[in-house]
Amino acid sequence: MRIPVSWLAEYAALPADLSTEALDAALVESGLEVEEVDDLRGRVTGPLVVGRVASIEELTEFKKPIRHCQVEVGEAEPRSIICGARNFAEGDLVVVALPGAELPGGFKIASRKTYGRLSDGMICSARELGVSDDHEGIIVLPESTLEQTAVGEDARPVVGLDDVVFELAITPDMGYCFSVRGIAREVAHRLGVAFTDPASKAVEPKATEHPPYPVRVETDGCTRFTLREVRDVDANAESPEWMARRLTQAGMRPLGLAVDVTNYLMLELGHPLHAFDRDALEDVLVVRRAQPGETLKTLDDVERRLDPEDMVICDATGPLSLAGVMGGLTSEVVPGTRNVLIEAAHWDPVSIARTSRRHKLTSEASKRYERGADAALSMIAAQRAADLLVEYGGGTHVEEVADIDRRTPIPAIELPVALPSKTVGVDYDRATVVAMLEAAGCTVDGEGDVLSVVPAPWRTDITDPVDLVEEVVRLHGYAHVPSATPRAIAGTGLTAAQRRRRRVARALADGGFVETYTFPFVSRDRADELGLDEKDPQRQAVAVLNPLDDAAPLLRTTVLASLVNAVRVNLARGAKDLAVFEEGLVFQPAEGWTELDPVVLPVSKRPDDEAIAAAIRRLPVQPRHVAAVMCGQAVPAGVDAPGRAVDWADAVEAAELVAAAAGVKLEAAQGQAAPWHPGRCAELRVDGAVVGHAGELHPEVCERLGLPRRTAAMELDLTALPLPGLAPAPVVSHFPATLIDVAVVVAESVPAGQVESALREGAGELLDSLRLFDVYRDAKLGEGRKSLAFKLELRANDRTLTNEEGVAVRDAAVAVAAERFGAGLRE
Repeated sequence: MRIPVSWLAEYAALPADLSTEALDAALVESGLEVEEVDDLRGRVTGPLVVGRVASIEELTEFKKPIRHCQVEVGEAEPRSIICGARNFAEGDLVVVALPGAELPGGFKIASRKTYGRLSDGMICSARELGVSDDHEGIIVLPESTLEQTAVGEDARPVVGLDDVVFELAITPDMGYCFSVRGIAREVAHRLGVAFTDPASKAVEPKATEHPPYPVRVETDGCTRFTLREVRDVDANAESPEWMARRLTQAGMRPLGLAVDVTNYLMLELGHPLHAFDRDALEDVLVVRRAQPGETLKTLDDVERRLDPEDMVICDATGPLSLAGVMGGLTSEVVPGTRNVLIEAAHWDPVSIARTSRRHKLTSEASKRYERGADAALSMIAAQRAADLLVEYGGGTHVEEVADIDRRTPIPAIELPVALPSKTVGVDYDRATVVAMLEAAGCTVDGEGDVLSVVPAPWRTDITDPVDLVEEVVRLHGYAHVPSATPRAIAGTGLTAAQRRRRRVARALADGGFVETYTFPFVSRDRADELGLDEKDPQRQAVAVLNPLDDAAPLLRTTVLASLVNAVRVNLARGAKDLAVFEEGLVFQPAEGWTELDPVVLPVSKRPDDEAIAAAIRRLPVQPRHVAAVMCGQAVPAGVDAPGRAVDWADAVEAAELVAAAAGVKLEAAQGQAAPWHPGRCAELRVDGAVVGHAGELHPEVCERLGLPRRTAAMELDLTALPLPGLAPAPVVSHFPATLIDVAVVVAESVPAGQVESALREGAGELLDSLRLFDVYRDAKLGEGRKSLAFKLELRANDRTLTNEEGVAVRDAAVAVAAERFGAGLRE
């Protein structure tokens, strides 16, 4: 909102020596955001004076009409000035820029000869001075101008170039500051000066038995509806210069008296008004919700199909106005309007906000209504509009007044006196709390430790005790709140799950992987691109009703589904060797989600416990997964060794890094699952439960996703991994180890990992470490047989083991492998 300081000073007694910087600081301290300060005093430099046209000579020998004027500027002789405008006559008062002046845009005024005459200055238009966009003619001042200045004196105060305009960004919680009234109240409190309420300029009339026009309100979305009528008025008369100037400075274009009055009062009081051409109305005015199929052509000349939730003002012909947002064309004030019906109403903010967004139609009225206008001002605003129309348009008041008032009393809020101090940490005594609340317009009652506070009608944002606390702090001054680092509350630190997540991410990063974060939204085609089976549970994805991207409306059921997007982007930008990972949530539909009834939670109040429980039941299950993708070269080629391409074993190794960091033992076995290659896929298990897969992606999947062939990937369900307990303190033995190698022959189909587990179990507590160091295949071993060689490191804590003890441990380990897999010692 743009507000001139001169308008603000009319209602807040600003000190004469108040600087622009000090006013800026006062606005900011009040909680208002100053976006721009437009100092109009610097727009025109040099001599700019009031002049009187003494004579006009019409020059007709040129292609366009030119006037040679003699203009009195307070000097001994009139100035000779050439002008092409036609909207002034001899004796008119005009604004003259003399040689040496500089107009906006760097246009310098100098004496020069043109059209065969001397032009010793310039008669200015409003656009040339930068005070408005009007360039249809030059500025002609009324004779009343001489009451405040004289010919030859500075013209800046006359045209509004002695003012400063502040542009403010009004936050939603301070909607009452969408008016001069609200801003003046805040500034007056901040500076400690007197405030004059502009609403006091009119006396609120009483409703009469008969309205000026028949009206009926049929919706609970309108809590007050007021009508005043002015007859025989020149509704399109030119507005007074002071009103037109203020509208222009506020960013509005003067359109005619009736419209200008409603706009002016909306800016001043914050209460929108609407002017109807009374003679264009038929039968009764009805305020109701729109009916299905109804349309309305609004003032912006757009035909709009109305929604049953929209509130409208109608007559016998149908909707006349989209209530609280914009009027219609059929009842607007036109050049022939003589009788004006002024409507001031109070509408439900939520309904107005929804209507504005539904029709993508934001107006100055809707901005104020959806933030909560002051219902107490409806009658006063209508009365002031009628008074201004009578004063400047020559009309007469109609005695009848309509006021349908359905307001309910504002409920009191109980505020403990100590709550502001307890919340903020600043000692506010009782007198300060009461004074700040009264400054906010509240009515304060109560003698004990609890105050009964009734918010002002224009403060619809105050509904709870914490809102009152905020007002006490804001009005007392944020500068009184010390800046201090809050003391950390003693706690337990990170949870075990959080610590594990950090260890996993650090382990993968140390292993050469780069962490990335992707949006958890995927397209409906991603399941097909990953080659998921039609019955695969991962196809059952939760859809988002209002997705960020219509092309990706589903929540991912696997991290790989979105991680491949990051890989594709990097490949498109020239990267070839990639190793990336992501740890994040996946989303699985709640059990029986297709059978659950939809839950609609209210926004006007807290839902009941049953509704909340029903909504929670519909929440998707959200386990945490970690996934990694690798492609290109695992080891780059160098002068000393050839490179090595990524293969399935790198994906398994990445999974083992995760398992080691998580403190679990991972078992890998041959598996088959999409999107992996069926012959190069490892099924990953912990304690016998499948927790993920790793290996090479299927060639068709790589082709569909635009990934290089032989791309490897792994994904683990972190939530399924058991959290490790407290690790026992390690016992370091001072005795030497006994090293024994053992080679066992097993069937080719037996995984080496399972043989290793059997040997560990058989070796018992004396086994310090076990490592596979050779795999041998030969016809001498027998068809379909292989030899696995392991190195056993044995150690006791209390003695040096003998060879006989080492051999006994080896034999016990082989015995378990033999029992499970038919393993035998290799000869």
